[in-house]
Amino acid sequence: MNISITSATLNDVIAITALTHELGYAANETKTQEWLTYILNSATHAVLIAVSGEALCGWIVVEKRISLEAGFKAEITGLVVSTQHRRAGVGNKLVQAAQVWATDLGLTRLAVHSNTTRDASHSFYQSLGFALKKTSHNYEKTI
Repeated sequence: MNISITSATLNDVIAITALTHELGYAANETKTQEWLTYILNSATHAVLIAVSGEALCGWIVVEKRISLEAGFKAEITGLVVSTQHRRAGVGNKLVQAAQVWATDLGLTRLAVHSNTTRDASHSFYQSLGFALKKTSHNYEKTI
């Protein structure tokens, strides 16, 4: 399978939304367009897509982050590959592209959070050289 990786555009909203649904999120096209517009205009984010033929088969969002305790790093904040393209190297290519993006910004660390219920993603990230650093609880409050 021939996979190319490129930057997302607003023309990809429908396909990105469909893949987001595969991940289990209920984002609609209007919200996806709003969020994608913001991310595409951000100097600290990238949205990369994997394309096979005419089909968008995966996407990844990577972000330049900073914290007072650890400094700068890149963080993958979203990754999805269509069910029919899983285990074909698409996710690997997307992560590699995110790593290149981060390296181009001078970043030396790439992090990702993975839901404890997503067992397949844990072995996937470990196979790419990611090491488990810690487990944590994620709290959120509507304000």
